[in-house]
Amino acid sequence: MGIHGRTAAALLAATALLTPVAAGAQDFQVVLPTIDVSSSRQDGEIVGTSTTVITADEIEKSAAQDLPQILSQQAGIQIQHVGAGVNGARDVVDLRGFGASAPSNVLVLVNGRRFNDFDLQGFDFSSIPVNSIARIEVTRGNPGAVLYGDGAVGGVINIVTKNGVGAAPNVRIEGGFGSFHDGEGRLSASGSSGPYSAAISATDIRTDGYRQNSQLRQKGVDGDVRYTTAEGSVYFNVIADDQKLGLPGGRLVDPSAGINELVTNRTGAATPNDFANKQGQNYTLGVTRKLTSELELIVDGSLRRKAQQAELFYLGSPYNGVDTKLTTTSVTPRLKFDGHALGVPTKILTGFDYYHTSYNSDRAMDLSSAPYHIYDIKQSTSGFYANGTFTVRPDTDVTLGGRAQYNTLSARDTYDPTAPYGYGDAQGLPLDHNEWQWAAQLGAEHRFNAMFAVFGHVAHSFRVPNADERIGQAVAFNWPTPTPTNFDLKTQTSNEVEAGARFRHDNFTLQSSVYDIELHDEVFYSPATGTNVNLDPTRHWGVETTGSWRVNDVLKLTGNVTYTRAVFREGQFAGSDIPLISRWTGNVGLTWNILDKRVVYDAMLRYAGERRLDNDSANVQPMIPAHTVVDMRIGGQVKNVTWSFAVQNVFNAMYYDYGIASTFTLGRYNAYPQPGRTFMARLGVALD
Repeated sequence: MGIHGRTAAALLAATALLTPVAAGAQDFQVVLPTIDVSSSRQDGEIVGTSTTVITADEIEKSAAQDLPQILSQQAGIQIQHVGAGVNGARDVVDLRGFGASAPSNVLVLVNGRRFNDFDLQGFDFSSIPVNSIARIEVTRGNPGAVLYGDGAVGGVINIVTKNGVGAAPNVRIEGGFGSFHDGEGRLSASGSSGPYSAAISATDIRTDGYRQNSQLRQKGVDGDVRYTTAEGSVYFNVIADDQKLGLPGGRLVDPSAGINELVTNRTGAATPNDFANKQGQNYTLGVTRKLTSELELIVDGSLRRKAQQAELFYLGSPYNGVDTKLTTTSVTPRLKFDGHALGVPTKILTGFDYYHTSYNSDRAMDLSSAPYHIYDIKQSTSGFYANGTFTVRPDTDVTLGGRAQYNTLSARDTYDPTAPYGYGDAQGLPLDHNEWQWAAQLGAEHRFNAMFAVFGHVAHSFRVPNADERIGQAVAFNWPTPTPTNFDLKTQTSNEVEAGARFRHDNFTLQSSVYDIELHDEVFYSPATGTNVNLDPTRHWGVETTGSWRVNDVLKLTGNVTYTRAVFREGQFAGSDIPLISRWTGNVGLTWNILDKRVVYDAMLRYAGERRLDNDSANVQPMIPAHTVVDMRIGGQVKNVTWSFAVQNVFNAMYYDYGIASTFTLGRYNAYPQPGRTFMARLGVALD
């Protein structure tokens, strides 16, 4: 595994978990968040890793306006605003430092099911209505791969949506307006009658955006219907979204030519006509059944469809149109045991995951022209897994789990040289590939007393390249001898070790952990060549520390600080930092209940240190500057009326957190600037 000295020492400290402890330690029990197994697989099965639960109340009171910003307030999470920073559309959420490849190394689930699509976009956080979220579960690091499969290298983000089980009938209507002609409408309704329940949440967002051609039109809906009894349940869930988004491109900075559009035309657009549209639907049907008092059967399946259309222009004329359709079907039966085995409290989850994805993408001069490339890629994964948590002593839990997964891939390219812009290319080489991969994790937590506990784990995981990465494996256009795409990329593998400690005393909590990840064949996009490649071995390590202090009944302070490193271990860039990763990030937050729940004030300071530009693996280009942003919100509830007024970037910081460096000119790059000071006002009415 190649565990380094200092993390090996930390692991040895964590694995001293079964040693005798002081009298009284057995009285201590950690109370974990209650998690609905019909929605999520965690339910406490993974111990020995750093986890966070963000509640619906915290989301509602946050000064942040979208999901990526809410997530960025947690330790170990960094954000890249690759687009125009509108409602989280196309934002990249990075866990434990993967830079440009973060969308494929952070696994996003909705109600315990994979929502990462088989393309480079990964998961679009703007597609889930914020008002539909019951909680967000963040599990950092590799261990989630055992339960959920490939792609959980940096960690797992599970978004659990609301249902109406046990709820009295209620309706909530909310409207908002803000900067850049931002208008939002939200509707939520839920209720139950006997064993029947239903819930629906919908949003409609329209904004012109901060920059030219950064407009967004977004609609989303989440609906859930259930039949629930003491013996089990039947549930049906629908999530759908429709998005129309402008793509303004970057702002050019080139000192050698005397150009700095961050100063002269910050809100302008390099691509005033480019756009990307998306439509998605996900349908999930599931059944749970109590077989015995200790054993539960869960069977569910889903159908997910996504269509994307994008068109890029040059000098007012289209030169690239992409029309892509993705269809994913899945079936995931599993058994949950919660009782005693071999005389100790035991939780075991075991099951089988089957996912089949069909990817079809037309590449043409524009969306109305005949395609010159038609890519047809099909992938199936069959994963068998088992994961158990054993309370070997009242103060010690141990988790052990493993997964074996069989992956099959078929990739084809139909090339038409007579189509517009079709000349000079070559047809991609067909690829059929089958392989077995595996994931495993061993974790433990030991509680010395009511205040202090230690935890740690070792884990192995993997990531299968997605369709867009395979299509971009080689440059097809290389006149007069074009190089055909061969679709062939190796599967990325990783080994991780983590050790940490938790401290709690009265209203003060503190947690800190150190991790070390070694990766082989990390899949990486090189803007210099326009290809995806397998990197030489890389290493990711860091320290994540988070704490909170409830000062009194009306005031609470929170904060975290993270040190993150990601470097090339071998090859031509050995010792260089992987681009787009800040070494230091941190947050400080305050919640003040000024007048009960009628007037509540929240503030958050977010800091991100400097990071390398995309395409600067040699570490020779200028750095993306560090930035500090302060967000504030005041709001509350008076009877059935809710209100809020939020100001983001209070001190009007001019910053950007994504930029791409020139391949040929030192000092030349394109930056994607973010808005200065903005506001959002909301008013809602609840009808019970």
